[in-house]
Amino acid sequence: MSYSDTIADMLTRIRNATRNKADKVDCRHSKVCQGIAQVLQQEGYIEGFNVIETTNQGILRLDLKYGMSGEQLFHKIVRESKPGRRVYVKADDMPRPLAGLGIAIVSTPQGVLSDRQAREAHIGGELLATIE
Repeated sequence: MSYSDTIADMLTRIRNATRNKADKVDCRHSKVCQGIAQVLQQEGYIEGFNVIETTNQGILRLDLKYGMSGEQLFHKIVRESKPGRRVYVKADDMPRPLAGLGIAIVSTPQGVLSDRQAREAHIGGELLATIE
């Protein structure tokens, strides 16, 4: 089965797995999805991730993280830029989800970065997702 939007598929799988209190979730591997997983790990939303090589594209296995009493660490994951409507932001216009408590994930020329990292480097790019 072919997927036209692997990023939306990955975010939906993470959203569904956290609602079901799963420990791990498997997604299709791509460089952008691996970059998103790396940002999620740096920002503390997941424990870690592994790339499992298969004959096809590969699998990206995420180890999910929960709060002290088992609550979700985020309430909303929104895919901002879609294949039918791309959303680009400048470094000065970078969104601050939940007044800085959430993160925005941005695809830049230096790779996939969080909004804080992109603002520090003063670079803009495609706004992939916001997490609140």
